[in-house]
Amino acid sequence: MANDYTKVSEITVSDLANYLRISELNNSDTTLLTSILEAAKNFVLSYTGRTLEQADTFPEFTLAVLVLSEDLYDKRTYSVDKTEANKVVDSILGLHSINLL
Repeated sequence: MANDYTKVSEITVSDLANYLRISELNNSDTTLLTSILEAAKNFVLSYTGRTLEQADTFPEFTLAVLVLSEDLYDKRTYSVDKTEANKVVDSILGLHSINLL
């Protein structure tokens, strides 16, 4: 099934559940995925220094949000140790960061 979203702002909890291959969502899952999705989106925006409107112009940010969300879901944490950071997320966001020193 092809996804018809390419913008960070268009990713829903249902999209994330499909990406994570969660077939049935209960209230607890929905609450957790809502928090994870919000955290992943905020991480992308904070890391890059971009607004949501700007982030929506980079379709690859959608993948970064989904991959980061998967990490957060699987590990229930995101390592701040640079050696353990997800390379996909780091690579995508590093290409478009405007606030790095």
